[in-house]
Amino acid sequence: MKTKFFLFFTLLSVFIFAQENAESAPADSVAVFDYSLVKSFTLSDVGSDDGTALKIKWECTDNPENKNQFRLYRLTDGDTVRTLLGNFALSAEYTDENLNREESYSYSLVAVDSLGVEMQGIVSTDLMKPKANYFKTDKIILLLMILIYTIVIIILVETVKKGKVLFVRKISGLDTLDEAVGRATEMGRPVLYVPGSSTMSDIATIASLNILGPVAKKIAEYETRLIVPNRDPIVMTVAKEVVKESYSEAGRPDAYSDNDVFFLTDSQFGYAAAISGIMTREKPATNLLLGMFWAESLIMAEAGNTAGAIQIAGTDAVSQLPFFITSCDYTIIGEELYAASAYLSREPLLMGTLKAQDYFKGMIIAFICLYLFFLIISTIFGGNVLFLNKILDIIRFIFNS
Repeated sequence: MKTKFFLFFTLLSVFIFAQENAESAPADSVAVFDYSLVKSFTLSDVGSDDGTALKIKWECTDNPENKNQFRLYRLTDGDTVRTLLGNFALSAEYTDENLNREESYSYSLVAVDSLGVEMQGIVSTDLMKPKANYFKTDKIILLLMILIYTIVIIILVETVKKGKVLFVRKISGLDTLDEAVGRATEMGRPVLYVPGSSTMSDIATIASLNILGPVAKKIAEYETRLIVPNRDPIVMTVAKEVVKESYSEAGRPDAYSDNDVFFLTDSQFGYAAAISGIMTREKPATNLLLGMFWAESLIMAEAGNTAGAIQIAGTDAVSQLPFFITSCDYTIIGEELYAASAYLSREPLLMGTLKAQDYFKGMIIAFICLYLFFLIISTIFGGNVLFLNKILDIIRFIFNS
């Protein structure tokens, strides 16, 4: 009986030993990748950046039977642990970002078989430190445009200072401002100026306060009361200073009343209701609704229309323009709001900036027309005319910049 048990345990031990040898055999015979197939493996700095990126590019000889992939690793100088960046094709390009410009890095490729097992062998790059660039060279055109634009503004401002009158097309709503203020003076009723419902971060609000200056100056000259209700406390503070300065410029600082520029509420429809109440109680002869408006625009405009006031409205909110057009006497549309301050004051700096914008808009339109022209000609000739393709590439580069 003891002999049978001994034979049984002997055979079991031999079987287990044989299985362990069979399992360990593949580990000792890991496949080796032929890294001579890697034609190039380069590491380069990324240009026009802040020194936080490196570009790795490699190319492998075409071989239809080669079904392998590469694993890309990064190694920091002084570190022994590699960082896996991912699996890639046999020929690829990778940009490693968010690096430390004070560190040096090297990269290595390890071949992976179809089962995802790393093969023997490795190919590596030398250490490289990313470099920061002072300029983004792909934005040179933008820099040139800014310089040209600045020079044009300076030339136009100096031209206006010398007395030359620059043409600005007629804006009917602003031309009737004298008539509207004069009507309020004759009737002995105030002028209501609403600078919109937005904050100082909105360009339309800034444009409205720029218009408020010359309007307040004109009202001070006519010795008429000006009411400026506000929805935002910061806008109110700025409006107070603008109106006070305008009254001083007009030589009537004593006519300024701090109580006529005030804060109502930050509630959208509460503000609209309060404005409507002012129109009903004070019965202003002229309402100026200039700035950024939303759904409350029609409430204000309709209340003013009912009160019988002359209304001049202006906004860059496209969805609110139809309400102003139908319920107000004059409407300042879109960019006319931005040009209004220059139109009224004729200040050299504002006029020069306005005309410079017009010239550059014309230049952009000319470039677009030129591009379309050459594109049509190139299409007619099948796109095979070399100099036409170069012209199109130059124009695309300018617009991409």
